[in-house]
Amino acid sequence: MDQKINVTHHSQLGALWFGGWLFSIGYLQLGFWQGLLGLIVWPYFLGAHFAG
Repeated sequence: MDQKINVTHHSQLGALWFGGWLFSIGYLQLGFWQGLLGLIVWPYFLGAHFAG
């Protein structure tokens, strides 16, 4: 049986997301707890915006 395995590595996308998150926290001048909440809420709002 001859199977091909394709491994994809998306580290650049994760780094871009993390950089955008840090930029958002700094630009909005959020505190620690607000920034932590943004870590959870921000991807949801991005997904909801781009899904439609």
